Amino acid sequence: MADSQSNARLRADAGAPTTGVIHVRTRLTADFTVLSNALAQRRGSAVTIGVAAYIASLPDGSPVSIAALCTHFSEGEILISRALRELEAAGYLERRRERTPTGQVRTRTFFYDVPAGRDPEPPRPRRRPARDTAPEQRDAVPPPASAQAPTPVPVTVPALADADPKAVAVLSSLRRIDPRLVLSASEAARLAPAVAAWLAAGVGPREITDVLTARLPEQFRARPAGVLAFRLRETPLPVPPLPPQAAPSERPAVPPFQTCDGCERAFRAPGPGRCRDCRGREKSLPSAA
Repeated sequence: MADSQSNARLRADAGAPTTGVIHVRTRLTADFTVLSNALAQRRGSAVTIGVAAYIASLPDGSPVSIAALCTHFSEGEILISRALRELEAAGYLERRRERTPTGQVRTRTFFYDVPAGRDPEPPRPRRRPARDTAPEQRDAVPPPASAQAPTPVPVTVPALADADPKAVAVLSSLRRIDPRLVLSASEAARLAPAVAAWLAAGVGPREITDVLTARLPEQFRARPAGVLAFRLRETPLPVPPLPPQAAPSERPAVPPFQTCDGCERAFRAPGPGRCRDCRGREKSLPSAA
């Protein structure tokens, strides 16, 4: 006799919830990222959690600037920037401004699985039957000094008010040539001394604009300020023009030649008359009585 078949749905396993999500777990052995529940279940913006999960999945050295994140996500700069600020305020993200041996200022980003300066939460003890006694509470052990977050090195950022106004005007006009060349106040303050050096060398604002905006890449891999700083640093300054030489002094006018009325010799004089010799002989003759 053939087995009877039923179209009725299988009954749920004992203990499975009747509402809400039911997880179908798969054990992953590669290409996965571990996120703490404190981060994954963080209340607030879903963009913040998505940005955090994406950064956590990237290998070390990957760019995580606002421009780089905007090329991956469909959200704009405002939402991405807000998400980074929220992660930074919560201690998951740290951005340090450090000065290189060459004097340049760069930003380094550190991402923490556990907020900086905090220990990961210990696993919660499982429930025990009522007949068992409550588990003993363990005292929190402070992290060793080496595990604590290092103190960022303060970096002095130049103020825009102290920059050369002519150099700042040149930098502000670049976005009229290329709308992508929008600089923040701190970026303009860092680039202004190099532009001021070009102006002091005799290069005009139009020539500087041509150097900074010619043959730009179709897509920037970093902030536009980095491209401008590279061009200002690598393009050699023109040779300063020689100072104007003083005009030679005018020579005195040379009187024309005249014919002496006494000896008919040629001599130079402003007007006709006698030469020097004839005038000397006239002086030596006795005067008539």
